[in-house]
Parts: sequence; structure tokens; C-alpha cells
Amino acid sequence: MKRYEKFVLEAEKGITFEVSEGIRGELIIRVRNIATTEALAKTREESITKALNVATANNYVNPPIPEGYKRVCGKWNNGFVIERDSDGSQFVWVPVGSLDSDGTLDGEHFSQKFGRRNYMKDEFSYDGFNEVLNGELLEQLESVIKYGGFYISRYNISKSSAGKPQSIKGVMPWVNINFDDAKKIASTIEDNEAVKSHLTFGAEYDSVLEWFIKTEVKTLAEIAEDSTEWGNHWNTENSPKKVVETGSREKWCANNIYDFAGNVDEWTQEQNESSYRVIRGGSYDLDGYNCPVAYRGYDNPGEVFDDTGFRVALYIK
Repeated sequence: MKRYEKFVLEAEKGITFEVSEGIRGELIIRVRNIATTEALAKTREESITKALNVATANNYVNPPIPEGYKRVCGKWNNGFVIERDSDGSQFVWVPVGSLDSDGTLDGEHFSQKFGRRNYMKDEFSYDGFNEVLNGELLEQLESVIKYGGFYISRYNISKSSAGKPQSIKGVMPWVNINFDDAKKIASTIEDNEAVKSHLTFGAEYDSVLEWFIKTEVKTLAEIAEDSTEWGNHWNTENSPKKVVETGSREKWCANNIYDFAGNVDEWTQEQNESSYRVIRGGSYDLDGYNCPVAYRGYDNPGEVFDDTGFRVALYIK
């Protein structure tokens, strides 16, 4: 059972209200000189930012290990990997608390550790890409505030011999799947009292990319200008010119996460104003300089492609 805790915002007239649940501890933020309701609402972004900065100050270096999982390798800052006992699926810890506050949750204010980034300098405006902070994304924000980070699948999701989704090495990624099915299947990977899975959000995807830059395993140029050298793209030297098995080459690995660039691109929950869903990462039949890993492609959520798969993130309760 979740505990219902709250931020308390105190204005001159003693205004208080709850804006979130499941956040560890009661964070008190005093807001002065607020004259209107609109001004009070405007401080919500600042409140979330301060809460995230305070709560993740230290705990991101101690990744939680959910029941039914075990640590297999890595440290918090270079790819802490856990493995599910039941099927060997692996996930990597993304220490959000260690990132710079240059992300966004509302598409306007770039002041968040956890959030989308503007790597391609389009301000998300050209195609109106957005994510609403509710539901699974809000749950993940609360989990990030509580634990300092989140887990993402180490590999593109594949299908077991029994037809079950998994995140393991050495198998073909699950492709020819539309957005709606990918989202539904992603939610079935884990759903218990300790942990819940979901299809990756843009805020999670870009937080991973920011972590790659922060730890200097990849440069901004390798993310936003040309991902050729660290992904299965058609213009990669000795490119196989096809989708290959997950985790097939070490050069396509960054902080213990495989195939983030190239091989298959990935459905995400980010969307544009026409409800088309954003596809990230580039694929084997796209070049790494026109479609680097930071590039936001998009398509009809009902379409299927032989080079588009998906990845999942875990929400730790």
C-alpha cells in the first residue's frame, strides 16, 4: 500500500495542497509574494525541481534491488546491472541524481535532472512533441525522487520460446509490433507489489543519453550529430545490413546498455499533437548521421515495421 505524503506550499495566506504521492518524507517549500492562483501554479515546476534535487542528493549511489532480482555486475556510475531470477532478464540502473539539471518535464522549463533534453535544438516545437506528467510518468518521477534513479532494460525486448517478453543477450529483438501492442506487452514484464514495468518515456530515454554524456562514455556529438561508430547503422563499417541479435557487439554498448543506437529503433510514449508516437535510436537501415540516437522520428501508432522494437523501464514502488 502506498503512503500518501505531500509537498506543502506555504504562501502569504497559508495556502496548502497535495501535489504528489509516494514521495519519501515531507518536503516543505515556502513560497513568498504569491498574489494569484496562476502564480502559485507556476511554482509547481520549481517545487518538483527542488524536491528532486534534495531527495536524490545521495541515494542514487545505492541502487535498490527489488525482490526476485540479483546484482550481476557494474557500479552505480558505470552500469549497475540486475538480473531477474525467473528468466535472466537484465536491467541497468540510471543514476538520475548524478545528472545536470538541464532536462524538462513540461517542454518549456529546462531545469530537471529527470526529463527530456533538447539535443537536436528543435525546442520540441517543430512537430509538437510532448509528454503529460501523469499516470506512469508521474509514478516514475516519484520513484526517481525516492530512490535517485530508475532501471531500463539492458537489451531491446525479445520474445522467449514461450512467447514471453524478456531482456536478454543473444536473441533477435521483438519487431513487427505496433505501438499499442508494445505498450501493452511492456506492462506485463513486471507488475507486482515491488516493481512495475512500462514502455520507455522520452524523459527516461533522454536521461539515459544525458548519463552517457555525464560519464563521458559518449560525447554530445556522438549522440546528436553522428552515432555511426556505436550502433548498427547501414553506414557503419562492416555493417551487417540487417537486424542482428541483442548485445552482439561490445562496441555497441555504453555503460552496460546495448544497442541504444542502431540495430532496431524503439517506440516510446512521447507523442506529437496528432498522437503519432515518437521512435528513437535509429536502426540498421538508417544512417547514423541523419538519424543519430537523439533524433526523434515518429509514426502512426498502428503501424508495424521490421526494424522497430521497444525497450522498457522499471518503476520501483
